Amino acid sequence: MPVDLSPPLKEELLPVHGVSLGIAKAGIKRPDRRDLLVIQLEEHAQIAGVFTQNRFCAAPVAVAKAHLSGPLPIRALVINTGNANAGTGQDGLDHAEATCAALAKLLDCQPQQILPFSTGVIMEPLPVDRIIEHLPVAVADLSPDNWFAAAHAIMTTDTVAKSVSRQVVVDGVAVTITGMAKGSGMIHPNMATMLGFIATDANISQILLRSLVKMVADCSFNCITVDGDTSTNDALILIATGQAGHAPISDADHPDFGRLRTVIMEIAVLLAQMIVRDGEGATKFITIKVEKGRTREECNKAAFAIAHSPLVKTAFFASDPNLGRILAAIGYAGIDDLDVAHVHLYLGDVLVAENGGRATSYREEDGQRIMRSSEITMRVVLNRGEAAATIWTCDLSYDYVKINAEYRS
Repeated sequence: MPVDLSPPLKEELLPVHGVSLGIAKAGIKRPDRRDLLVIQLEEHAQIAGVFTQNRFCAAPVAVAKAHLSGPLPIRALVINTGNANAGTGQDGLDHAEATCAALAKLLDCQPQQILPFSTGVIMEPLPVDRIIEHLPVAVADLSPDNWFAAAHAIMTTDTVAKSVSRQVVVDGVAVTITGMAKGSGMIHPNMATMLGFIATDANISQILLRSLVKMVADCSFNCITVDGDTSTNDALILIATGQAGHAPISDADHPDFGRLRTVIMEIAVLLAQMIVRDGEGATKFITIKVEKGRTREECNKAAFAIAHSPLVKTAFFASDPNLGRILAAIGYAGIDDLDVAHVHLYLGDVLVAENGGRATSYREEDGQRIMRSSEITMRVVLNRGEAAATIWTCDLSYDYVKINAEYRS
C-alpha cells in the first residue's frame, strides 16, 4: 500500500486549454488494460523536456529527443505501457518511428511532430502492430477532460495514479496547470527517473520553457530515489499551450512569472513525492535534509548515500533505530575533508549523534518512537557552510523484492 497517498479525484483534475487526451486498450502486456495514450496539442503549443542520462536509453527517448530538437512544432505525444522498447537496437528505433508515422497520419501532421514514450519491460520487442491498430481508438477518445483516465493509462507497477491540478492568476487571467506522472520502482534521479507530463495553458516562450523544465526537474524529480536504479526510458515533459489569453511571457523578470514558476514547481514536487510514497513495497516516506554544507553538491552526496544504503532502508522498514548505519553512509559519501566531530544527526526532533558519536541525551526509546511513524524526517547538519539539500526516499521491504522478482511473470 502507498504511504499516506490517496488516488486523485476525477473532478479535481482540471482540463488545460489546448490539450486533449485519448486512451485505448492495446493489449501490449495484458488484455483489457488501458495501456495506450495519445496527447494532442493545439498549434503553437511550446514544449520542452529533459530525459534519462542512461547510456542504454530507450528507442523512444532517442526518437523523442531528435524530434524535439527539430524545426517542426510538436503536435502530439504517444505513450505506451507494458513494454519499454529499450535494449531493442535498430528494430526498436524503427518501431518508435513507425508509431509516430501512424499517429501523424491520423492527425494530419508530420511524423517528426510526434514524441513517443514507452515504459515497461526492457529488451522485449515492442508489439508495434497492436499499437498502430489501436491508435485510431485513442484518437477517437481525445478529450480535454481525460486526465484521470490518462493518469491510470501510464501506470506500470504503480498502485495509485498520480495527477494534480492547480490554478494561478497571470495578468488577471486564470491559468491552469495539470500534471501526471508514473513511477514506483527503478527510481533514481539522473534527470528524472519516471515519466512525467505537466501542461499549462500559460503563454511562455520556448527559451524560457527550456530553462524552466530543467529547474523543475532539479528541484523535484531529481530529488527522489526509491532503489538507486536509473531507468532507460525516463522523461519529464513541460507543455505550454498559450491558450489562457494573457500576453506572452518571454522574460523571467515578468512580474507574474515567479508565481507561475512556483505553482509549476509545487505540482512537480507533489508528483515526485507521490512516486516515492508509492515506491514498490514502501511502508515509510522519508525526508532527508542535509544542512550547513559547503555546497549543494556535497549535501546531495550525503543525502543520497543515506537514501541508497540498503542497510539504512531495511532498518527503517523494521522500525529499528540502528542509526550507526546512517553515520556510516555519511562517512562514505565522498566528502573527503569532512570533520565528523562537527556533524549532528537528528531523527525527527531527537538529537542522535554529535561529537563523532552517540549524543549523550539520546535514548533508544526516542529513536524507536520516531522510527515507528509512517513519515520520518532526518536532518544531517554538517556544520561547514550554508548550503543545503533535501531529498525524499522510502524504506526497502520484503514486498520490494517480491514485486521485482515477479516483474515479468
